[in-house]
Amino acid sequence: MIVSFELNGQLVHADTNPGERLIHILRDRFMLLDQKEGCLAGRCGSCTVLCNGNPVPSCIMPMFSIQGASIVTLEGFRETSDYRLIIEGLNAAGVRLCGFCDAGKILVIHSLLQQSQRPGREEIKQALTATVCRCTSLEDIVLAIKKTGELKRKTHNAQ
Repeated sequence: MIVSFELNGQLVHADTNPGERLIHILRDRFMLLDQKEGCLAGRCGSCTVLCNGNPVPSCIMPMFSIQGASIVTLEGFRETSDYRLIIEGLNAAGVRLCGFCDAGKILVIHSLLQQSQRPGREEIKQALTATVCRCTSLEDIVLAIKKTGELKRKTHNAQ
């Protein structure tokens, strides 16, 4: 089966078994290695991608389900101003990610801040339930998200 989809802004085609998982196509065929193969059950967040703008675990996405979709990996998201603001917010809070959970935490933070630039602690905690890695404390991530929200508001107001 040929599956056509947008990958980091480029139209691509993959000749694949319809049930093959997106994580394997990203890593093996497109050499996009920032999405890590963790639990293969959609619970750890290490394989997170944005599918049509929403963070989803690529380890449970069969290829037939992404026909015509827009997929953004962490590699593609790195090219955005939102990525730079999130990194600045993480740095300002003293957060250093381990590398295994980066895709999950960064893309979830992005999605959360798209919904609200002032999310509350419970919203943040709920959003991060699908990111199992605990390379940093929840309190540090809450602070980082709040700082990133402040940066986004300042950037938006300056424009």
